[in-house]
Amino acid sequence: MIHRPPAPNSANEQKIQRVASAALFAALVLVALWVVREFVPAVAWAGVVAIVLWPAYQAVERHRLFKGRTTSLATVLTLAVALLVVLPITITAIQAGGEAHDLYQWLRTAQENGVPVPDVVSRLPFGSHQVSDWWQANLAQPLKASPAMKNLHGDAIVSFGRHFGARALHASVTFGFMLVTLFVIFQAGPRLSGTVMRGARRAFGADGAQLLQRMASAVRATVTGLVVVGLGEGVLLGAGYLIGGVPHAALLGTVTAVAAMLPFCAPVVFCLAALWLVVQGSVVAAVSLAVWGFVVVFVAEHFVRPVLIGNSTRLPFLLVLFGILGGATTFGLIGIFIGPALMTVLMVLWANWAE
Repeated sequence: MIHRPPAPNSANEQKIQRVASAALFAALVLVALWVVREFVPAVAWAGVVAIVLWPAYQAVERHRLFKGRTTSLATVLTLAVALLVVLPITITAIQAGGEAHDLYQWLRTAQENGVPVPDVVSRLPFGSHQVSDWWQANLAQPLKASPAMKNLHGDAIVSFGRHFGARALHASVTFGFMLVTLFVIFQAGPRLSGTVMRGARRAFGADGAQLLQRMASAVRATVTGLVVVGLGEGVLLGAGYLIGGVPHAALLGTVTAVAAMLPFCAPVVFCLAALWLVVQGSVVAAVSLAVWGFVVVFVAEHFVRPVLIGNSTRLPFLLVLFGILGGATTFGLIGIFIGPALMTVLMVLWANWAE
């Protein structure tokens, strides 16, 4: 058998082939992501939930009841996640449905007779005449003929209802696919975790695998900080609702806790509660509730939450705050968790470059 010497350009050909293969793989990955682009949010949410629950998954997996039963464990955890989301929404919807009849009757009365000027307007320290005049011109007369309500005609309400229904349907479908993806991730279990880590080491080396672990820790710490701080704000503001005489204080505290898990959303809830107190004539209680709410939110958002997240991820306060707010602005709700993870990557790269 005759061995021929390699062609002079074989090294160049191999280099060109490697570049072409990399370009082809990258193009195929981009095409695949474009094809499944509608399902990327569901996969991202499933990844966040799986990262947060992974320590609990590993602990439960070692128990004798679930040892070797990954399908049963995946089913239990997925159902638990579904209940944690669906149950509060269902309870809130039932409570809201109970109040719907009274709200409908009030709206019908307002449409026919208008809304009388509250007594508290006359007791305002300043601007009472201006507020009273505006109220008389826009709200005291039947709302169906009010200038302030001219844009709230039937077509606008129907359009809003359709838009809200479409958004709710889209969110429900995304949630359903998220649960399916989460079940698959849990069912794969340690095998999937090992594959991801081996792939990270092969592609990026030991430093890349360690960086991936730091990002997962950042996501887990962010979720923990959001949930813990949100529950704390809900409890403290729920106590404020109860003391101030706001009806359904427990339900409103639950709504506040959910809103507080998103940065700076809790003020919307307690400000509406304070406005209700003002309409009822309880000005002192309304001001006290508003002041208490802003104090709680300020301390929670600027000190407690960044400390909880920063201590786990070793991120400075400012990077935690920028990561949460910038991530939410750029990527939407999922960006609240992506932002701190990206800030962690930035810190690690900076530390490695500065050494």
